[in-house]
Amino acid sequence: MLTSLFLIFLVADLGIRLWLANRQIRYVRANRDKVPPAFAERIGLSSHQRAADYTVARKRLTIIAGVFDTLVLLWLTLGGGLTHIETFVSAYISQAFSAQIAFVVAIGLFIGLIGLPFSVYRQFKIEADFGFNRMTPKLFVSDLLKGTLLGAVIGLPLFAIILFLMEKAGTTWWVWAWAVWAAFNLLAMWVFPTWIAPLFNKFSPLDDPQLAERIQGLAKRCAFTITGLFVMDGSKRSAHGNAYFTGFGKSRRIVFFDTLLSRLTPPEIEAVLAHELGHFKHKHITKRLITTLLGSLILFALLGWLSASPWFFSELGVAHNPDAPNHAMALILFFMVIPVFTFPLTPLMSFLSRRDEFEADQFAVAQANSSDLVSALVKLYDDNAATLTPDPMHSAYYDSHPPASIRIQRLKGA
Repeated sequence: MLTSLFLIFLVADLGIRLWLANRQIRYVRANRDKVPPAFAERIGLSSHQRAADYTVARKRLTIIAGVFDTLVLLWLTLGGGLTHIETFVSAYISQAFSAQIAFVVAIGLFIGLIGLPFSVYRQFKIEADFGFNRMTPKLFVSDLLKGTLLGAVIGLPLFAIILFLMEKAGTTWWVWAWAVWAAFNLLAMWVFPTWIAPLFNKFSPLDDPQLAERIQGLAKRCAFTITGLFVMDGSKRSAHGNAYFTGFGKSRRIVFFDTLLSRLTPPEIEAVLAHELGHFKHKHITKRLITTLLGSLILFALLGWLSASPWFFSELGVAHNPDAPNHAMALILFFMVIPVFTFPLTPLMSFLSRRDEFEADQFAVAQANSSDLVSALVKLYDDNAATLTPDPMHSAYYDSHPPASIRIQRLKGA
């Protein structure tokens, strides 16, 4: 039964992804040679065509990667790949708990290595062709090694604790495991700004007193306390611009990409930050965190049930030995297949995200000039080569932000 359901959902998942991707490609190409009237005065035809070509190139790679990932998942599950890898690891490591940790490492390295060619092509072909890539091969390798090492230092202890709880905490292990996972994520949010992010980028205090004063005034009006304004050297990797809030409590800070500051005027920057503060004011971040924690609790409860069910393993192509620990296999198998079954929730999550974006825009126009936010968004769309003409069905299914034309129209109305 589970085998059939898995195959049905997997085929439907891939089919919907391919259908939507091809709709997006056709729609963007069909509107490539005419700038939408709302943007005609600010974005030239060449920039519009560049954005269309960039969107199509990225979407084509997504199609190839999606088909490849589906085939890999089939091999790892029904094709017996997970069992083969586990057998290979166990042949060299006899201690059961150590073998399970090694199995997790082996799967992580395998997935990372087979996905590496797509990352390289995306960075050094697509991003380079459209003038966005500023990363050198040396920096790419450095980031890869740092990320791998950081994942091992942080991730392996987390896996080890969860595996220990699965073995020792009885039938309610999943409650304790969820608590550990939740605490880990909250801790990561706290330490990320000051300990993790600086491993990859340089953060310098904002050295523009007038802009800093303007931002502090905005934060004060919005009752938002920040501990620092920083500029990140995003330009050493990409020409894309962005800004974000990070951390919580006393570690909250605002971070600007240096590429963003070079393009936007102070009023435009204030308007963009007013939008981000709208998320804070409407408690969007808190609500998403609570939703994530509750959703993860449900998933851990489901995992607790499935990991004790031999059919869960056998129906997904994994050899099940009731006399040997298989907690690592349960974890890996579950988190590999669960996205296939939760994919239908994507449009709902996208809708909720777009609703939050509209609320944040409404807050922004109450704190800053709506024309400044419109001007900033148009510049960001142009600089980041974001398509102005997405396929409506693709956008409704995937996009976490409203389409440019709808968003700008609402802001102009405000």
